[in-house]
Amino acid sequence: MKNRKKVIFNGVFLAVVFALTIYGVFHGEDLSSMMDAIHRADKRWLVPGIALVAFFIWGESIIIWYMMRSSGIRLKKRTCFLFSSVGFFFSCITPSASGGQPMQIYYMKKEKISIPVSTVILMIVTITYKLVLVVIGVGIALFGRGFLHKYLEGILPVFYLGLALNIFCVTFMTILVFHPLLAKAIMVKGLKLLERLHLVKKKERRLKKLEDSMDTYRDTAAYLKKNPLVIVKVIGITFIQRMALFAVTWFVYQAFGLHGTGFWEILFLQAVIAVSVDMLPLPGGMGISETLFLTIFKPVFGGLLLPGMVLSRGLGYYGELLISALFTVVAQLTIGKEKKQGQKQTGQGMQ
Repeated sequence: MKNRKKVIFNGVFLAVVFALTIYGVFHGEDLSSMMDAIHRADKRWLVPGIALVAFFIWGESIIIWYMMRSSGIRLKKRTCFLFSSVGFFFSCITPSASGGQPMQIYYMKKEKISIPVSTVILMIVTITYKLVLVVIGVGIALFGRGFLHKYLEGILPVFYLGLALNIFCVTFMTILVFHPLLAKAIMVKGLKLLERLHLVKKKERRLKKLEDSMDTYRDTAAYLKKNPLVIVKVIGITFIQRMALFAVTWFVYQAFGLHGTGFWEILFLQAVIAVSVDMLPLPGGMGISETLFLTIFKPVFGGLLLPGMVLSRGLGYYGELLISALFTVVAQLTIGKEKKQGQKQTGQGMQ
C-alpha cells in the first residue's frame, strides 16, 4: 500500500511538473513557426545526437560491469546495460533522481547480486557522477570568468547554488565513506535533534537502521582503498560519459546550420545547466532546465532559440527517458529469468 501511494504521488507530481513546464515554455509562443523551424532542421545531424544519448546510458553500464568484475562478479554487458537503463528511467521520473538506485538494487538482487555489493558499487557511481560535475563547475567558476560574464550573468546565483549543493553532497558522501565514525556521530546527533524538535517520532528501530547503514560506507571505503586504479578509470569513463550527453546540443546547433559558437562553448553551457539543476528536487530538472536553456543559449541560437531548446531537451532528456523506458521493459521481462530457468532445470535433473 505504501509503495502504491508513492508510485501514485510520483506519477501525479511528474504530470503536474510536465504540464507546468509545457505551459511555461510554450505559452504565448508562435508554435507553427517553431514547428516549421524544426522540420527544416537537417535531421542527419540529429542521428549522432541520439547515438550520444544511447552512449551516455551505455557508459554507466560499462562502469557497473567493470566494478562488478573487480568485485569478482561476472555479468554480461547487456545485463549491465539493462541495470543502467533501469537507473536512468526511474531517475528521470522521480524527484531528485531518488528512484534510480533503489530500482537498480532491486533488479541486481534478481540476478543474485548481494545488496551490500550493489549498494557500494552504486554509491561509487553516484560519487563519481557528481564529482565530475563539481570539477567542471569549479573549473568554469575559477578559469572561465569571460565565459561567465558573456553567457551567465542572468543565472549566476542559480549556477553558484547548484555548484555549492553538489560540492556539499560530494563532501558529505566522502565524509560518510572515509570517516564513518564521525559521520555516524553527526547523523545520530542530527536524528536526536529532530526528535527533540518533534519533527520525527522517536523510534529505536530508526536509530538501529541508521547505524546498520553505516556498514555500507565502511564497505565503500574498503573498496576504494583496495581498488584505487579502478576508481581512477571510473572517473575517466564518467567524464567521457557526461561530455557525450552535453555534446548533443552541439549537434542540434549544427542541424539548424548555425555558426559562430564553438563546440566547447556549447558543451560547457550545457554543463552549466547540469550543474545548476542536478541537486534540485525536480524529475530530470524539468522546468528549470528549459528556463535556463532559454536564458543562456539566447546568444547562441538567436531566433531559433525555442526550436533549439525543444530539440536539445527532446534528445537529451526525453530521448534518454524513452530509450531507458524501452530497456526497462526488457529488464522486467528478462532479468532474473535465466537464473530461475537454470535452477528449475537443475531441480528437474536431480529428480
